[in-house]
Amino acid sequence: MASPLLARKGRHRQRYDHENYRLVAGCIPYKLKEGTGNLFDRLEVLMISTPNRSDFVFPKGGWENDETIYEAACREVLEEAGVKGIINKRSLGEWVFRSKSSEMNCSPTGACKGQVFALEVTEVLDSWAEQSSHTRRWVPVMNAYSLCRYDWMREALDSFLSLLSGQKITIIADVTAAATNQDLTPPQDITSTDISSMCMIQLPTSTERAIALC
Repeated sequence: MASPLLARKGRHRQRYDHENYRLVAGCIPYKLKEGTGNLFDRLEVLMISTPNRSDFVFPKGGWENDETIYEAACREVLEEAGVKGIINKRSLGEWVFRSKSSEMNCSPTGACKGQVFALEVTEVLDSWAEQSSHTRRWVPVMNAYSLCRYDWMREALDSFLSLLSGQKITIIADVTAAATNQDLTPPQDITSTDISSMCMIQLPTSTERAIALC
């Protein structure tokens, strides 16, 4: 794997599928806070900023032809967020991401297709390859929903919580702040006692896709 201080550049190794979608891989990095409490109270996820934007995303990027999809996901989280960890090889889902420039274009050209995985963070680096482009922020998992820029991110969080809890969960969250990209102050902390009123026993399968701007 490349040095954490040197990110891969260019797309000469980039993978594409038979529909000419650019293939990408990403992670939801997470940790459990020290102390007592249940999963939802202690769970935090790591999100990163992007240039010229005020909201947050999960690390993701191109899957190249000299690595597995899991290696690609780990490399991207290392380059963009400066963390290492243990990846869970069960995919949280597959989504199609469409750039703003191709928003009105039905052709897959300019679009990408990707999978997202959960990654338990074991090491946080003081410096990383794309530190000048991405700041990182640990967020209580239930607050992360309102910071997500796109629907696919909230769907990935649903799958992530289902994976860790062993239950099929869909969170109904207030995403007004994410939609307006204005006030990104996290809502009041949501504890496990609120879960029953916010969950539906329904989970998109990994084969379902969400179209999003990236």
